[in-house]
Amino acid sequence: MDVAIQRGSARVGDDPLNGVDMAEAGSVTVGPHDAHEHDAHPHEQSFWSKYVFPTDHKMIAMQYMFTGIVMALIGGYMSYAFRMQLAFPGQNVPGYGVVSQGEYNALVTNHGTIMIFWVAMPLLIAAFGNFLIPLMIGADDMVFPRINRLSYQIFLISAIVLIASLFVPGGGFGGAWTAYPPLSSNAAYSLTPLGSTFWLVAVALEFVAFLLGGINFITTLMNSRAPGMKMYDIPMVLWLIVIASILFMASVGPLIAGAIMLFMDQVVGTAFFDPTRGGDPILWQHLFWFFGHPEVYVVLLPAMGMVADVICTFSRKKLFNYKLILFTVFATGIISFFVWAHHQFVAGIDPRMANVFTVTTLIISIPIAEMMFLYIATLYGGSIELTTPMLWALAFIAEFLIGGVTGIFLGASGSDIYFHDTYFVLAHFHYTFFPIAIIGFYTGITYWFPKMFGKMMNETLGKIHFWGTIVTFNSIFIPLFILGAAGQHRRIYNYQNFPDLAGMQDLRVFATGALLVMLAFQVVFLVNFVMSLLKGKPAGKNPWRANTLEWTAESPPPHGNWPEGLPNCYRGPYEYSVPGREDDYWPQNVPPDTAPAE
Repeated sequence: MDVAIQRGSARVGDDPLNGVDMAEAGSVTVGPHDAHEHDAHPHEQSFWSKYVFPTDHKMIAMQYMFTGIVMALIGGYMSYAFRMQLAFPGQNVPGYGVVSQGEYNALVTNHGTIMIFWVAMPLLIAAFGNFLIPLMIGADDMVFPRINRLSYQIFLISAIVLIASLFVPGGGFGGAWTAYPPLSSNAAYSLTPLGSTFWLVAVALEFVAFLLGGINFITTLMNSRAPGMKMYDIPMVLWLIVIASILFMASVGPLIAGAIMLFMDQVVGTAFFDPTRGGDPILWQHLFWFFGHPEVYVVLLPAMGMVADVICTFSRKKLFNYKLILFTVFATGIISFFVWAHHQFVAGIDPRMANVFTVTTLIISIPIAEMMFLYIATLYGGSIELTTPMLWALAFIAEFLIGGVTGIFLGASGSDIYFHDTYFVLAHFHYTFFPIAIIGFYTGITYWFPKMFGKMMNETLGKIHFWGTIVTFNSIFIPLFILGAAGQHRRIYNYQNFPDLAGMQDLRVFATGALLVMLAFQVVFLVNFVMSLLKGKPAGKNPWRANTLEWTAESPPPHGNWPEGLPNCYRGPYEYSVPGREDDYWPQNVPPDTAPAE
């Protein structure tokens, strides 16, 4: 399908599942100057219908974003508490108290769980996916707005259940975010009979929410594009968000089945993962990591898509080899289903299969490295402007490459026998997920903040926050590589009990001090965010002089996005510095041989 045919069939407030002939709705074609009656004369919405139970994709995006930010604050607080315990074992942690052994396990477990499932996914996929997909393809909303609302409501319930799991009798689940049985399946081992079950239910609900969201994303992108927008005219960020949704939907099924079996082991007393009664705990590892490794790309791809848009805008260059990047993403998604067992090299799997997964792990590093170098090629020769979003995008490339290089050691089965479950793995993991979840989010929010809220963020505060975060991030995790290479294992409450490790306490104190400074710099971002909302300079429609369709709508976009009529698309999204053209950008909605509107 080269040109979308469904235009305006999913306006805010429509119920696509109630009294609407979808075949008939899909045949409606709306020109650029045909204003929708619904959009031209929107009814007044109450506070509850606009902010609490909205169907507008932009408001649902805000709900996901602010919920993700709150969960990030909770996850950050947890990291503060357990890092203080590691640096100053047994001492009172200001703002928390003394961290017990069980609390330490629960803090570490839920920090990882929150930052992956309740921060990275809602911020990168749900928030930006909901906000950008209709705006960047020239649509007025998602095709299923009420399913979109339901997705967030289920996600919010999952977050509430997860937080509640920390306060039930016995405390929060402490069996690590991977939930390996029998620790997770037997309360006699985990000592958290209610906490572990609450944790599992929360994760399952979160999966349901993102399955519903993925249906919306894929259907909207395929069926509601602006007239003239062909497949290769779709901005890269949208391709990568939708491919991430497909990867999630394709990989999560086995883990949902495993979660049901684990729930039954916990509650009913079955023995799917109990080896003393014929079960197999290694089965859970296969089910979990068959999902878990594609999950890395589920959150990586949206961040890489945002970086692509930002580096093109601020280097005034066309994306280097758009089609090759897109085909590389397809290949990466497919290969990601064949690398899961590199997490299990020490779990007793057949060494011959370990060799196979070593090869596939090395293979999957090739397309990701290729994408990074295509991004660098995009920058080469460009007119680079080091705005705050551009700084974050460049930092993503640099930091993620460190994560990729250190992953080579762990993908080789021989060296992984030594490094497995050490702080080397932890540092590597954070050099992949911090660029994805944190740097990726800051790249996106600093770039699209003017469109979301109609105000410009303060550049000075933005750069102070950037440098304060990047320098301290490296100060935290480079020492942890050193500790891991020295043999320091993860999930140990007090390293003073191990004479061979106790002598490296200075590094733990240094890393913890760097964490405190990094957390303090996040206050700069929050201040910048709030002050820009209240007193920021008006942004106008297109402050970055970008090409994609969202920059043709008002800032912030009104109900229906384009009440005066939906736009047409005449070219690809990255036509910057076109020879012979006076302006160095060429918006997608501008007809050929026409100057952009001021």
